[in-house]
Amino acid sequence: MVYLLQALSFFVGGITGLAGVIVNYVKLDDVRNTWVEPHFRWQIRTFWIGLLWCVIGFVTLPILIGWFVLLGISIWVIYRIVKGALALNDGKAP
Repeated sequence: MVYLLQALSFFVGGITGLAGVIVNYVKLDDVRNTWVEPHFRWQIRTFWIGLLWCVIGFVTLPILIGWFVLLGISIWVIYRIVKGALALNDGKAP
């Protein structure tokens, strides 16, 4: 479910990504020491690292490097969402 929320964040300005990370933090204790825990950590890291680089990208937009930063982080986040979702579907850690 959180992978879907993260994917939808590209279309709704990040709000669903924020909702997804909140779900991750609320449910983290419930999945501790299970095969799903690595997915929660993967999703949390994806959110925070993605947010950091988005901020850097937006700050550097006036000097044009920001466009490349935003393109790069978009590709990276999509990769992490797809890799994580496929691994979850296969019952494996990302």
